[in-house]
Amino acid sequence: MALLVGNVLRHAARAAPDRLAATLADEHLTFGELDGRANRVAHTLAARGVGPGDRVAWWGDTSLEALPVFFALAKLGAVFAPVNARLGPTEAAEVAGYARPRLLVVDDERAEPARELDLPTLSHADLAQAATRASSDDVEAPALDERDPHVIFFTSGSTGRPKGVVLSHRANCLRTWPQLAAPTEGGLVCMFPLFHMAGWTLALGCWQARRPIHFVRAPDAETLVSAVTRWQATRIYLIPAVWARVLEHNGAIDALSSLHEADTGTSATPPELITAIRDALPHTVTRIFYGSTEAGAGTVLA
Repeated sequence: MALLVGNVLRHAARAAPDRLAATLADEHLTFGELDGRANRVAHTLAARGVGPGDRVAWWGDTSLEALPVFFALAKLGAVFAPVNARLGPTEAAEVAGYARPRLLVVDDERAEPARELDLPTLSHADLAQAATRASSDDVEAPALDERDPHVIFFTSGSTGRPKGVVLSHRANCLRTWPQLAAPTEGGLVCMFPLFHMAGWTLALGCWQARRPIHFVRAPDAETLVSAVTRWQATRIYLIPAVWARVLEHNGAIDALSSLHEADTGTSATPPELITAIRDALPHTVTRIFYGSTEAGAGTVLA
């Protein structure tokens, strides 16, 4: 069976339609709901001429509205290219331009700034409205191959201009399974925004295991701790600087009692931090992940 990103959602929706797939504050989606929305968005985008091989840039901040777009493009065989929500219109236009997109999808906050970009644009609100009139039947691209491109992740540009890293369906499926899945139904709390590679990588790992991922709008200590408590999450992944703030947060230790895995990495991880996590959360396992946009988690220290 081909390793296609669209199949991750198809299979989860058929096997466990009522199981929680994603949350953000008070919003939540089951796998069945997400699959239905993705299909309607796919039919809507196809009617606008989006098809296999087309690039669609997405400029927005973390929202559940982004998830159907991600999977709709995967099912159509089009390529998803998220653009940093912190960029202004001029910078966003430059980065999105690297992908030569057929369409730019923006969240409602960026609908007005996007008018400055010389690109065909569709807002979340307009897309959602059009999708209500579309079919929820599944969409398949018969000629889609697992080696076809699925996503373009733009690097931070730390060594120059941002570079577009193209990942195939096969690469994205393989690099997100199985080590990035949450161990139980409680799911994973994600500190990364959805314009960042890590946000989608962690999410796809959860969805392959049919586990929920819990997004946050801001990765401050209070918000992260509250998300763990509310959803009884069993895994969290925080970069070292954020872990330090969480461990200093009043009441955090008791609030994190549901965790099984307290992971870190991405940047240099001091041994003192690992000791602090182990002392504060002795019931958890900590793994340190290092990797790249191109290769994903290439090294895991447990």
